[in-house]
Amino acid sequence: MTRGSVYFVGAGPGDPELLTLKAARLLGEADVVVYDRLVSPEILERVPRGAARLYVGKMSGCHTVPQDQINALLVDLARAGKRVVRLKGGDPFIFGRGSEEAAHLARMGIRFEVVPGVTSASGCAAAFRIPLTHRGVATGVRYVTGHGRNDADLDLDWRGLADPDTTLVVYMGRGNLPIICARLVGAGMPPGTPAAAIADGTTPRQRLCRASVETLAERVAADGLGSPLLVIIGAVVAFGECLATTEDEERPREQRHAPRLVVA
Repeated sequence: MTRGSVYFVGAGPGDPELLTLKAARLLGEADVVVYDRLVSPEILERVPRGAARLYVGKMSGCHTVPQDQINALLVDLARAGKRVVRLKGGDPFIFGRGSEEAAHLARMGIRFEVVPGVTSASGCAAAFRIPLTHRGVATGVRYVTGHGRNDADLDLDWRGLADPDTTLVVYMGRGNLPIICARLVGAGMPPGTPAAAIADGTTPRQRLCRASVETLAERVAADGLGSPLLVIIGAVVAFGECLATTEDEERPREQRHAPRLVVA
């Protein structure tokens, strides 16, 4: 690990065993770890005691540190000769604003490296045995954000997202979930399309709610699922029921409201 450099490290969805070997090594060598809200406590336990921890997390309507100040902080730390790990939940270049921060470092002439992480979509889906693609069920997968920039209205290709042959994964969609589901149905998605919402996926606190796209928002509210929340919509959600075991069904942390997969 080079001094005076910044490493954008993907922390994965929460389970520390999903860290890559490189991510774990860099954490152990860091002088400073600058981390986000979605980095789990289990991951933070891997930060060495001698390293400084700087929290710069964001949530809707509450930015602990503005983005321009985060950019400046990374530059200052690197110029001071620190080995900096910029630790982000999931993958740093998937809805993590990592590319914005990297672009700033590039403009300022700061050395940096990107270390990919297990993104929340694959991690959370695997935790509940939901395949994101499956032959004859889903031929592709699309990732979208459920949170508009600066809290603006969502401007998405709703008709394209309603494609029945594609699995749709929505990041950061808790606050806009009723709107998202209604827009998809309005764009032609069948109301009975299977859907799932996963909170705190891959951690001991993980919870699952299954429903149809028409009823998902209501179910999530009734079950009290909070953020971080990942939403998966498509026939693969129902197919995943075929992969469930008796042990899965007995876990009290899951709320199951599963529509059956009907193949015409």
